[in-house]
Amino acid sequence: MVTHRAFKVALYSELARIGQALAHPLRIELLDLLAQAERSVEDLAAELALPVANVSQHLQALRRARIVISRRAGTRVFYRLAGDDIARLLLTLREVGENHLAEVDAVLTQHVGQRERAPFPTDTLSDAVRAGQIVLLDVRPANEFAAGHLPGARSLPLAHLASHLAELPRDRPIVVYCRGRFCTFADEAVAILRQHGFTAWRIDDSPADWRARGWPVEVAVMESPRP
Repeated sequence: MVTHRAFKVALYSELARIGQALAHPLRIELLDLLAQAERSVEDLAAELALPVANVSQHLQALRRARIVISRRAGTRVFYRLAGDDIARLLLTLREVGENHLAEVDAVLTQHVGQRERAPFPTDTLSDAVRAGQIVLLDVRPANEFAAGHLPGARSLPLAHLASHLAELPRDRPIVVYCRGRFCTFADEAVAILRQHGFTAWRIDDSPADWRARGWPVEVAVMESPRP
């Protein structure tokens, strides 16, 4: 008969596999990218400017812990999160870090300064978009927008923003989001918009954050804007 102690050791040893898989900053960053959209090993390596072999090893460690799953298409291997609960785990990890590690806020302040808080609650965002009170802009890459975006959002990747300003209305505030609180795409987009006379704000939420909270996101197939 299995003793109580042996049972607990066996059980928590299995749970510890998840902690061990997360115990590397690159793996957490990989999960954050995969929370946006499915990606190939090559795409992830290019995004992180790292060798494919290095990225592949870390992805395999995540796969062994059943945190991500993979599929093969020809010679390429694509990875995605194993479930929405992994996105919730990432959100919880970020919130715990911000609540209990002063260093997290210090790093954010050092690199992005003091961010202004948007003058409206996030949970009213969709209503404001539907009412035509604001323009909601997703400045992530187009494939991430297609995989899931906030309701009513418009896709305009940061790389194309400056050349498409004429397409944006000037009679309403523009609210910008990207990959979440630790992403700076939205900060850069707000700076560009304000330099050109737009009223613009960033929000910290991403579609992954909304999914983690059980809020709806939209999915669309779209083409990238021409430069």
